[in-house]
Amino acid sequence: MVRKLSLAVAIAVLVTACFTLFSKDAFAKEYKIGYVDLAKVSDEYAKTKDFEKTFEVQVKGKDAERQKFVDEIRKLKDEQALLSDKAKAEKQTIIDGKIASLQDFDRKVRDELIKQRNQMLGEIQKDIDTVISAYSKEAGYDIVLIKQTVLFAGPELDLTVEVVKRLNAAKK
Repeated sequence: MVRKLSLAVAIAVLVTACFTLFSKDAFAKEYKIGYVDLAKVSDEYAKTKDFEKTFEVQVKGKDAERQKFVDEIRKLKDEQALLSDKAKAEKQTIIDGKIASLQDFDRKVRDELIKQRNQMLGEIQKDIDTVISAYSKEAGYDIVLIKQTVLFAGPELDLTVEVVKRLNAAKK
């Protein structure tokens, strides 16, 4: 009886050991992992820099247009100060109309610039995602993370420089 029990325990231990060894092999795959600093990639991408320059020129142009509205309203207010009460009221109606036009202009320009900015940033993000995916597949990475979500990773896992290099090479 003791022999049978000892044999059963030995078989159970042997089966458990085999199962443990085989299951470790099944889960023992090593993954190649890297991370990318998306803010740095975006900032150093030539297309982003070009967009920022173009966008700044557009904003300055819209500011100049807006300033014409403001100057016209100031001029009307200065003229209003010299008028009689009845003429002041009439001038105020004109001023109110100009202020409404200015507010409408501000809203339209803001919406237009936001839409344009979002569209361009979407294109830039698509470019970045495409290059990261292509490089990751080419270099055999299983997982690529965003640096901003990683608590700690060694600099040897940083793919940022390579991604920026490839992005800017693809743009040319």
